[in-house]
Amino acid sequence: MSSYEKVFAVKKSYLVVRSALLWAASGVHFAVVGTVLFFLGILVDPRKNDWPQRAFFRNILRVAGVKFEVRRSAGFDPRRTSIFVCNHVNIFDPFVIYSAIPQFVRGFELESHFKVPIYGWMMGRFGNVPVPDTPSREGLEIMTMRAREALDSGISLIAFAEGSRTRDGRVHEFRKGIFRIAQRFGVPIVPMSIVGSYEFFQTGNWMLYPGKITVYLHDTIDTAGLELVDVDGLRRHVQDIVAVPVEESLRKETPQAV
Repeated sequence: MSSYEKVFAVKKSYLVVRSALLWAASGVHFAVVGTVLFFLGILVDPRKNDWPQRAFFRNILRVAGVKFEVRRSAGFDPRRTSIFVCNHVNIFDPFVIYSAIPQFVRGFELESHFKVPIYGWMMGRFGNVPVPDTPSREGLEIMTMRAREALDSGISLIAFAEGSRTRDGRVHEFRKGIFRIAQRFGVPIVPMSIVGSYEFFQTGNWMLYPGKITVYLHDTIDTAGLELVDVDGLRRHVQDIVAVPVEESLRKETPQAV
């Protein structure tokens, strides 16, 4: 075995042991604190209980060994209820998002998930918006009205416009649905880029690599006055904004593999 192969074998062994320990620590932390937040959510309105949830989500990233940074564009308005649109990387996305967005925010969840014992109750109690498992005109209209109710009550929403997690780290084509909702109700959109998360943890591989996740909150985009014909242009524009820092990061650094 060459010296290079020995170094690689040692590094591989270190990363395997490190990942196993971090998963174990994260699992214990999630089970203990998640249980406390569950019972707290029964007694206290989640909107009045935002700080403990936010601290919990941020600590999950710390325990998993992630360095974390948020960069806000000068044109980002944290006071406006908005729809945040970002790339979808891995299972850590909810923890990243909730740690980065400085306002009460909720997401979209498949309607079938709300039927899962305990978990489904939590999704409803904490204010997530049900999405039909099988798209239909009637179902989508119901979802749209639920989204409007949330937005009208001051709850910002987060949407993964790609619809699925990336398998190569790149930002893939956004779907139009969320942009139609934004245009229909004149709700501002905030493009949001999650950078470095793919290098930290890749879907389909259990390894957790040392790294840093940077979230970019881009300029808030007004949609008031846009027509239906403008939706596709809005979709492409937001996709381009989200993709730029992600693509720049991928060009600088090739993900490791073990």
